[in-house]
Amino acid sequence: MTALLIAVAALWGAVTGALLPRAAYCFSVPSEEPWRRTCPAGHPLGGWLGRASCRTCGGGQSYGPGGLLLPTVTALVCAGLSAATGTRPELAVWLLLAPVGVLLAAVDLRVRRLPDPLTLPLAAAALALLGLVSLVPEHAGSWPHALYGALALGAGYWLLWRINPGGMGFGDVKLALGAGAVLGWYGWDTVLLGTFAGFLLGALWGGVLVLAGRAGRKTAIPFGPFLIAGAYAGLLIGAYTA
Repeated sequence: MTALLIAVAALWGAVTGALLPRAAYCFSVPSEEPWRRTCPAGHPLGGWLGRASCRTCGGGQSYGPGGLLLPTVTALVCAGLSAATGTRPELAVWLLLAPVGVLLAAVDLRVRRLPDPLTLPLAAAALALLGLVSLVPEHAGSWPHALYGALALGAGYWLLWRINPGGMGFGDVKLALGAGAVLGWYGWDTVLLGTFAGFLLGALWGGVLVLAGRAGRKTAIPFGPFLIAGAYAGLLIGAYTA
């Protein structure tokens, strides 16, 4: 049963991940610029989901991230969540939110921007879905803790942003609300673990860039992917030990 569940989750991740490239292209624009609605040649896009290619340009010419990267990453993320959570009902929430997290990380890595149409709905969806799951037997978390986790982590990141606006974007503050909700579901230990993991991963990556001569000590790096990766690590451990 466990192997089948992991396989189904991985398939879900692969299918949903294959729908992300066009959205990644649309959202990967610098701050203050509107979202893309056309390919580089000016042809209208056929929606937000699907391959990042333009049939009108001929030959299915790619205009954004393609290949197997996003489907593979999303499949691995979903498989890991399934293995850690098992058959508990909150797994459905993690699988629904995982593709959004992958998309946010991809966009932030490309343009250092976390779009409001993704971060704020992510937090709202996490709390709403976990509220529904809390009504289902056999869940292993607490909805009030999810709410408190969202408020606490959001407030913490807001404080960091106020202290040093140049070192952290306000998009990270909004993303922290969703991260705090999913981590808080399994309790304060998971919130602390996921938060620490995010900062540790960000610091390690910054150190690698400095040693490689690709960044200085004051060079800003996109923190969203590390916030998401830390939340994912904390969630895996929280789900496995719950």
